[in-house]
Amino acid sequence: MKKKSFILSFLKYQTAAISATLMDFAVFFILKDEFDVWYVAATAIGALCGAVINFILCRNWAFSSKEKKLAIQISRYVMVSAGSLVLNTLLVFVITELFSIHENYSRIFTAIIVAITYNFTLQKYFVFKK
Repeated sequence: MKKKSFILSFLKYQTAAISATLMDFAVFFILKDEFDVWYVAATAIGALCGAVINFILCRNWAFSSKEKKLAIQISRYVMVSAGSLVLNTLLVFVITELFSIHENYSRIFTAIIVAITYNFTLQKYFVFKK
């Protein structure tokens, strides 16, 4: 039963994360390609927009964790999101500059790695723990 519950929460989280990532990437590409915003700044702004969507979906659906105080969850989420923002922004910069990989590809690769490892683990066991 516990394994089934973990898998279900993982799948629901990934669905929420994909939705948030779509927002994140839309903002990233629009800022970078349409408004000529530096890709590092566009990464940070996109990640912030995605974080807001992700919090709403995770609290209300993926982890169904509405019984905890909103202020506590928000403060924990801000800490985790700040770390995620730093990781995403730093990794996009390093991968793009150090390995000469186009920023679009480094952004996608980074988002997947950070979402599956860092974000899911900390959101499940720290932000939205039951």
